[in-house]
Amino acid sequence: MSINKALTIAGSDSGGGAGIQADLKTFQELGVYGMSVITAVTAQNTLGVQGVFPMSAQAVEQQLASIGADLRPDALKTGMLFSSEIIQIVAAAIRSYNWERIVVDPVMIAKGGASLLQQEAIDAMLHHLLPLADVVTPNIPEAEALSGIVITDSASRQQAAKRIHEYGCQHVMIKGGHEADTVYATDLLYDGKTFTEFSSRRLHTPHTHGTGCTFAAAIASGLAQGLSANEALRLAKNFIHAAIAEPLYIGSGHGPTNHWAYQRGVRAGAASSDVIIVNNDAYAGGTR
Repeated sequence: MSINKALTIAGSDSGGGAGIQADLKTFQELGVYGMSVITAVTAQNTLGVQGVFPMSAQAVEQQLASIGADLRPDALKTGMLFSSEIIQIVAAAIRSYNWERIVVDPVMIAKGGASLLQQEAIDAMLHHLLPLADVVTPNIPEAEALSGIVITDSASRQQAAKRIHEYGCQHVMIKGGHEADTVYATDLLYDGKTFTEFSSRRLHTPHTHGTGCTFAAAIASGLAQGLSANEALRLAKNFIHAAIAEPLYIGSGHGPTNHWAYQRGVRAGAASSDVIIVNNDAYAGGTR
């Protein structure tokens, strides 16, 4: 029997809501065997990040080599990579082992505002990692940092997506969690030719810690199982919507999402049709 495997290359979250911990939970819930390469250890809880302790370049390189020698992933996602050196080591491993179906979550800033990516590492991400990516999943502030474009409306978001796509990635998915729309959360996908919107009703809750990590891990899970990029993105959108809709109410700050909510809904026979897909070429405004 063939077991689909997914690799996460990211930081450890001691609070369990984001990073490696969120990724492995997501892989497990979506039926994929999860593996990990830890790039940094964070002292972190729902109140914020109290400390970031990067792994040495040698430690990251050895973890990648161990995976490459024995456990070829069917897809992988990157999260917090911290430094230019680690980004270049990860990119070199992807090329060396011919790993495919790469999801890049360009983690830069934690919910509480702490920086999780050194400024000089952004250039390394643009030139070394993005050209290898099948899907890159920035939120709006991250898309602004990667593109150099201030996003204020739909047109500027499309312009930013095009700019990021020029670095060589196959699909750019700019997440809509930070947009001003209070009714819908709309993610914009650009594949080099077409813009597609993935929209779901916005859920107003402070319990959103780890949403970006979880979303990207769900995409990687779908890709690992042979889904197309669009199919994997829709799966991820439904997965994260369910995870936010049924919060766990733990911690005193930005609580984590509920990683088992999606599968609980599937087992209960609940419909997973919250996501509306709108092609911008045909969308002329009005009610979604």
